[in-house]
Amino acid sequence: QVQLVESGGGLVQAGASLRLSCAASGGTFSSYVMAWFRQAPGKEREFVARITGSGASTDYADSVKDRFTISRDNTKNMVFLQMNSLKPEDTAVYYCAASRSYLISAIARTSYWGQGTQVTVSS
Repeated sequence: QVQLVESGGGLVQAGASLRLSCAASGGTFSSYVMAWFRQAPGKEREFVARITGSGASTDYADSVKDRFTISRDNTKNMVFLQMNSLKPEDTAVYYCAASRSYLISAIARTSYWGQGTQVTVSS
């Protein structure tokens, strides 16, 4: 089993930046694809970003491309999401996920999940 704990969320104004962190324990961290998803009130959980085990490849949702950056530090068993130029529509609970698959659909279905961290962006 893998346990994930997110942190770094907060209340910020539009245009501000936040860096989310996800600490993992259990399993072999470098063997997992790591991803960030988010869920806004009344909406379905949506994909935000993913990164391969080595960190060599990344992918982003169009809505956050060029604003968010996912990274990982396998020596610390951590994954990060740097969020710049935040918009009110970025407001959501952000979840860290660990999966043995790089497919977004498989990550959404079968990954381990953290408890989430709230990001609120005011206009």
